[in-house]
Amino acid sequence: MHLYRSADGRVIAHREDGPGLVPVASLAELLRLRSAELRTLLEGELAPTAPGIPAAPIDGRTEVWASGVTYLRSRSARMDESSDPDIYDRVYVAERPELFFKSAAWRVVTDGEPIAIREDSSWDVPEPELAVIANRHGEIVGYGVCDDVSSRSLEGENPLYLPQAKVFAGACAIGPAIRPAWEVDASDLGIRLRIERDGRTIVDDATSTASLARPLPELVEYLFRAENFPDGAWLSTGTGIVPADDFTLRVGDRVTVEVQDVSSVTNPVAQGRASWDFLEAR
Repeated sequence: MHLYRSADGRVIAHREDGPGLVPVASLAELLRLRSAELRTLLEGELAPTAPGIPAAPIDGRTEVWASGVTYLRSRSARMDESSDPDIYDRVYVAERPELFFKSAAWRVVTDGEPIAIREDSSWDVPEPELAVIANRHGEIVGYGVCDDVSSRSLEGENPLYLPQAKVFAGACAIGPAIRPAWEVDASDLGIRLRIERDGRTIVDDATSTASLARPLPELVEYLFRAENFPDGAWLSTGTGIVPADDFTLRVGDRVTVEVQDVSSVTNPVAQGRASWDFLEAR
């Protein structure tokens, strides 16, 4: 089963018996339910419906957060780029994970919509990640795909520039579907990144969630320790794929992030706030 949100706001469950209309006003409303209640609803009788045009599967007050330095490859890359590499080494082995705000629901783009690179950044990369979707009670109820677009030049210049390196127009893309958590074993899911430029593939790399240094429930528990999420939250769980140091995204590139058994998202790359113009027109 996959959950979608249509452009007209309907919540649709694609099951083996076809698409069914979920009797709620929004995805946010679903994330207010306990996990057992949500499963009972989605596995129950649903009215048949047309699939509709998919929109980003996030709405209401649901937020996207992200985790950093959760893979050994990410730790090495951050240490190589940073003016203060020791902080990344310490957080990789620390008890407390690195967590940061990534996007409000209305800023998120989805499949086919543009991601962006900052005009004041010289080194920009996609970060392909498994996202966990937690309900308001802190229970993991679903999985999704997130591209945590980042400016390595800004973060490398000074770690305190992290919000500017991570939160800007076009920096957060999520796949068009949510896979219910009870249908997926997330302990060893393949994650793949492909980047096309001028009609040819220039990056094709893969990793697995088996390489995550932290358990997914632990990341969610830390996120919920001192914050309330009345409409639930997406938590992107960090990247284990980092392109070579001589690579940077360019306008016109085409980026695909795929998570096995979950979903995928493909986005063209735009410059600066061109993606903001898209969101305004949407």
